[in-house]
Amino acid sequence: MSDRHRLTSVETVEAEGTWLFTVRDNYDEDTEVLLVPCGDPDREAVEAWVNRCTHEAQKLYREGVGAVLRGGEVICPKHGSSFDTCSGYCDNGEAAETTLVSVETEVEDGQVYLTDEDARFLYEGPSLSDDDGDGGPSSTSHISL
Repeated sequence: MSDRHRLTSVETVEAEGTWLFTVRDNYDEDTEVLLVPCGDPDREAVEAWVNRCTHEAQKLYREGVGAVLRGGEVICPKHGSSFDTCSGYCDNGEAAETTLVSVETEVEDGQVYLTDEDARFLYEGPSLSDDDGDGGPSSTSHISL
């Protein structure tokens, strides 16, 4: 579905910590995607994950708040599960033994491109349709953010 589309630069993702964009998936749904820096020299400089915890349909990145990154992990604001920024794998909390849904990107000359065949770039930022409608999570996490 997607042609290669330039998203942003690696420098921007590293400076901002995260970068959010919206795609149209192969089910004709708008899906938010989170770019995060990856410090593993054997992987791309950034990785892209669907902006949704695997335990519940909880957004990891919230407008006005961003995503919480700590020690190479993305922290779920509701239950505190932490996902490795490079692999998407979670080894703790309610989402333990799961992996975030990946979106294919590639880095070339410091620029990040969307290359996923099942995603068509729509725009930078959050989805215009707020499907969770609650304005934010009610945290039950044992982790202070």
